[in-house]
Amino acid sequence: MATVLDFEKPIIDIQNKIEELRQLSENSGLDLETQIASFEQQAEDKKKELYSALKPSQKLQIARHPERPKFLDYVNLMFTDFIELHGDREGMDDRAIIGGIAKFNNRPVMVIGIQKGKSTKENLEYNFGMPQPQGYRKALRLFKHANKFNLPIITLIDTPGAYPGIKAEETGQGGAIAVNLREMSKLNVPVISIITGEGCSGGALGLAVSNCVMMLEHAYYTVISPEGCASILWRDAGKYADAAEALKITSKDLLELGIIDEEIPEPLGGAHKDYNETAASMKAAIEKYLNKLSNLSYDELRAQRYDKFRKMGKFIEV
Repeated sequence: MATVLDFEKPIIDIQNKIEELRQLSENSGLDLETQIASFEQQAEDKKKELYSALKPSQKLQIARHPERPKFLDYVNLMFTDFIELHGDREGMDDRAIIGGIAKFNNRPVMVIGIQKGKSTKENLEYNFGMPQPQGYRKALRLFKHANKFNLPIITLIDTPGAYPGIKAEETGQGGAIAVNLREMSKLNVPVISIITGEGCSGGALGLAVSNCVMMLEHAYYTVISPEGCASILWRDAGKYADAAEALKITSKDLLELGIIDEEIPEPLGGAHKDYNETAASMKAAIEKYLNKLSNLSYDELRAQRYDKFRKMGKFIEV
């Protein structure tokens, strides 16, 4: 059964009426096509109205939608000849981060992403998209491999944050992310990142020190989850909607602030409504920036990446 978000209930009510009319038409033999068409138009208009004025807390729900495409879905739709490279070479293969060599429009690239599951069993395998230190060390190994063989790097990010468990802290969670931030800044190859769903805290940034950072229209990107922020500021996670508003987590806010480079449109209703359309939009955006960045020298790529992140947080007092 499809997941229905609370703000979508007015649309579902209209769709239920359409289904009732279809059943009545079928059972009674009455021609109700005119009434059905009218309700279908109402549903479409209502959907456009709702999705054109979403609050940050509603975008949060879409970004976390269980049917939203996952990393491996995008790999299958946008890349060919994907060969997964396993392990951090220190004894563990963290399944929350998956990466390997692939072809993007017949061009060899390194693609790395954070994977979530579509079922309880899969979510346990992928740790609900929360990487451990070994996952970031695996990503670092793949970054260095790409740098050595001059492969552009594409990262797709969807995480509620790095895994916060005791074991992760014992094995160097903070240090693993910090090393990734440092080493990504020094890469000689183009790096493109897309926030496809959740982009939370250092867990997301550990794969996103890039020349180009983009977001899907209904994804979010933030230093802390709205629930975590509300718990700290107001001692009440239930005020997450207020926190989401204040944090400026949406693609439009972050584009205006210069944190991201582009917002990638999603199908009406969200990426989960049409995997192919979403992947096609992402692929076009990647191709555009890959062509631009491929013309830059090693020094120019590093300088552009450095300048991009140094500009963040600048403000003028009037």
